[in-house]
Amino acid sequence: MVSDTRLPLIEAHNWGWRHSTRKAWAVRGLDLRIEPGERVLLLGASGAGKSTLLAGLAGLLDPDETGGDEEGVLLVDGVQARRARQQGVRDGQAATGLLLQDPQAQTVLARCGDDVAFGLENHAVPTHLIWPKVSEALEGVGFPYPPEHPTGRLSGGERQRLALAGVLALRPGLLLLDEPTAMLDPEGADLVRSSIAAVLERTGAGCVLVEHRVEPWLPLIDRVVVLEPGGGVRADGVPGRVFAEQGESLFAAGVWVPGLRPAPTSPTVDDVSPALLTASRLGARRPGQKEPAVRGVDLVVEAGRALAVTGPNGAGKSTLALTLAGLTAPAEGSLVASEALARGAGPSPHAWNAGRLVSRIGTVFQDPQHQFVAPTVAGELTVGPERVAAQGRRWGRRRAVSSSTIGADEILGRLRLDHLARANPYTLSGGEQRRLSVATVLATAPDVLVLDEPTFGQDARTWTELTGLLLELLGEGRAVVAATHDHELVEVLAAYGSVVKL
Repeated sequence: MVSDTRLPLIEAHNWGWRHSTRKAWAVRGLDLRIEPGERVLLLGASGAGKSTLLAGLAGLLDPDETGGDEEGVLLVDGVQARRARQQGVRDGQAATGLLLQDPQAQTVLARCGDDVAFGLENHAVPTHLIWPKVSEALEGVGFPYPPEHPTGRLSGGERQRLALAGVLALRPGLLLLDEPTAMLDPEGADLVRSSIAAVLERTGAGCVLVEHRVEPWLPLIDRVVVLEPGGGVRADGVPGRVFAEQGESLFAAGVWVPGLRPAPTSPTVDDVSPALLTASRLGARRPGQKEPAVRGVDLVVEAGRALAVTGPNGAGKSTLALTLAGLTAPAEGSLVASEALARGAGPSPHAWNAGRLVSRIGTVFQDPQHQFVAPTVAGELTVGPERVAAQGRRWGRRRAVSSSTIGADEILGRLRLDHLARANPYTLSGGEQRRLSVATVLATAPDVLVLDEPTFGQDARTWTELTGLLLELLGEGRAVVAATHDHELVEVLAAYGSVVKL
């Protein structure tokens, strides 16, 4: 064990936090004590406040600087959490280190090595020690590129590894990890877990971990704490006992429980599946790069059928998804839309204007915040339909905004967003933002849906609802394309279509 590692004691006494512009409290009435070096798995339904608690422990919540309301106290080493963070920077040590749910929000510099070094520099680590620590951290997470590699050319999973390296380089006494492997391929996830385990073993550091899929993490965990939506702790104890005594009720509330799996309702899918998009020797290029990231792809997207795109981080899943969605032109080969999909717009989706594209192919980006433009959740669901309506007026004809059997109010209800209708999209949890991004696409009822990691951040209940909605769309004759690492989602979609492995 490294003798100079700080092992903080964490205490919450009736602590609560309400985000600015929100009526409901994200966390409230929380009483919790985490001993130095303890390893805690933090669970709860989507929106229960897990990410908010991690941000509070990291000292990032301040009513004076970030807005919001606080009650009670949250202590790190006996002092207010945000004060402990400020003292840590001054002392050249890190009491806590936070890996955010969105790794892009944690990327600050243009080169990968510089990005990892940034935190070390802010903590006044001596210059001659910084780059050895950077190299060790990058190697520890299996980062595949040299330090000078541009951060702008990373996939979502690669960016997550880089962000984790930046946290581990600080050797904090308490690791705060918000879904660290949710966007990683299985091999990368195993490597990251091994790296975290090695750090915990070597330093004796504690850990508070948020993960929906818990089984692979159980060997590293001493304790499970389940937050109750609306306030307090629902369960707290040794993992085996908590899951044995309360597993069924926790699963019913949305918590992923080892050995229990959600079962979406199976739709009735028509055997007739006309082609909507046909890719022949298709190549797709990342923005700013000359060479295609993906080459030689042959596939057909069919009405009423699903297509799952899988592969390791960096293989080009997101890049291919953007091309299939008509948002980037093919780098080579061809992507041809059928007349049934094009409806007079021409055979090349990338040449369609925004109004035509949104009514034919809907896209859910890997980062949901990239597609939010309205000030409220309810407003987001009107943007796409209004664009479709404007397109119809432009061409002198009226078009029904949606022929889906699922209306906007029902979408919000089934994705458990109806109580957030007036909330700002940027104040939602990561899982809620993901569901909203899917809802905005469903609102325009496109013939093809292209989704990048659609189930990221979902609890068991919302995963089931979201997956069930996608299956219903197949039953309506729409096509679903999903780029994903979620093997359970792949299994479900494969039963109604095919899988492409890059």
